[in-house]
Amino acid sequence: MRTLFARRLKETQNAPDIRSRDAFDELSRASALLSMAGDFSQIQSTLVEQTCDISRSNLAALYLYTGDGNEPSSTLKLSYRRGRWLAPPSLNRSSETIAFIEECDEAAVLNERRDCALSGLLLDPIMNSGIAIPISLPRYRAGILILNAREPRHFNRQRLNFLSSYSALAAGMLRSAKLFKELKERAAEIEALERYQESVFSSMTNLLVTAERDGSLRFFNDEAADVFGLNAGALGKPVTEIFKKRLDGSVLKAVDRSLREGSTLLGIEGIATSERGDLDFSLNLSPVRGKRSDRHDGLILTFTDQTRERELKEQVDVVVEERRAIKDMFSRYLSVDVVQHLMDSPDMIKLGGAGKRATVLFADIRGYTSFSEGKTPEYIIGILNEYFSEAVDIVLRYRGFIDKFIGDCIMAAWGVPLTSEEEDARNAVACAIDIQKLIADPKRTFFHGEAEHLRVGIGVHTGYLVAGNLGSSRRMNYSVIGDTVNIAARLEGVAKAGEVIITDSTRKLLGDTFMVEGRDTVKVKGKVEPIKIYSAMENKTHHGGIKA
Repeated sequence: MRTLFARRLKETQNAPDIRSRDAFDELSRASALLSMAGDFSQIQSTLVEQTCDISRSNLAALYLYTGDGNEPSSTLKLSYRRGRWLAPPSLNRSSETIAFIEECDEAAVLNERRDCALSGLLLDPIMNSGIAIPISLPRYRAGILILNAREPRHFNRQRLNFLSSYSALAAGMLRSAKLFKELKERAAEIEALERYQESVFSSMTNLLVTAERDGSLRFFNDEAADVFGLNAGALGKPVTEIFKKRLDGSVLKAVDRSLREGSTLLGIEGIATSERGDLDFSLNLSPVRGKRSDRHDGLILTFTDQTRERELKEQVDVVVEERRAIKDMFSRYLSVDVVQHLMDSPDMIKLGGAGKRATVLFADIRGYTSFSEGKTPEYIIGILNEYFSEAVDIVLRYRGFIDKFIGDCIMAAWGVPLTSEEEDARNAVACAIDIQKLIADPKRTFFHGEAEHLRVGIGVHTGYLVAGNLGSSRRMNYSVIGDTVNIAARLEGVAKAGEVIITDSTRKLLGDTFMVEGRDTVKVKGKVEPIKIYSAMENKTHHGGIKA
């Protein structure tokens, strides 16, 4: 291998040379640009751009290790490329070419296309010269830089020296940038942890006070400051002295004992004099100890306001009951993430009834009545359930609300209980189109055998409706009612098999997302004026725009 490399390097002596002074000037200028790069990303882009330009190569590709370059499990991934020719997204470390470069940890040159151990240096079939430079330092491997040229014998000694020197400089800067980035990330983690800890202590409903080993006050949270009237002037003073007029003598003796012996004392109860009046408390005394030492370095005093604890527990019980009611009501009809959002923000819905603008979808099977004649109930239910299982998954994926199943018809709504009008309309139409695509797919998992011919017509309408609990004191269901629901149901009857019919009010909310085609106006029951309708066919990004 090393003999082969020496022969390849010797071949570069006959290639066109550049002047030493030019090479020095280029190295100085490129190094200055590299030193101005601010981060890891800028350093790698400067490295590739400058080496490609100065060496007049046609293609330059920088491959970086995904982890520690000294670990066999780490892979070489393409990180930056220059040139209009493609480069492979990764390099095989077990290949003869890459294994040789990693073993030698030196630049390798191939100045004419031939079948040899270094043929892997040529990344594109049109290339005839190639050079690979390890981007590495002692005990640090960043990656490999590969440059290709279309003409043979392109990489001479001057170019080799420049590329090797410049890459060594870049390796040091990449390592420094990586270490600096890791240091910043670690510092940010520590700072975030400190903020988190401070936030936790400040937001505690318990009163937290800590003392040094000598019994002087070290820290107190906001709640303790409010209740006991503590301020910065109290820091460093003896804890027993600070609480002398607020706590009973037996409690102060327990604090002194815990400090002296380093013992843990739990559940000390009493009445304290506070800024808010008498405080019914329970006190835990816990020594502060290091991970590797039994010696205590101070004391933590945790006061629990027992009156407030009882009040908070009652509030929590109410919230838990509200969340349980929401989960019971919506878990069968909405996607898991929407139900969780409602449970996290129960104030966003009214469990009674509320008016809002929403989008309603009806999807009905065409030819179902004639198909079901003479069939057993078990067979019919099996056919419906197979279809419903697939269709309902699509509705939930588009964050829709399954209102009910009416025989062979699915009724779903968007905008209840959460409302976002434009997004609701787009999700409803996208859902309808996906259901039709699923049914038209010959690989579908339902509507087989005698049900092969079954298709679905879908109607979608957006308008004002009422959403809330409907029923009696014995049984209630969350549902939607109103004229909007009736119109959507009528449109489903207008839709042909495989068609999605929408109203103008829905179309106006879609923007230019979908391709829709105008249909003749229709007159529906309960409406004096005809309704303008459209057939929604496809996402516009694939099939053009809106046809009037």
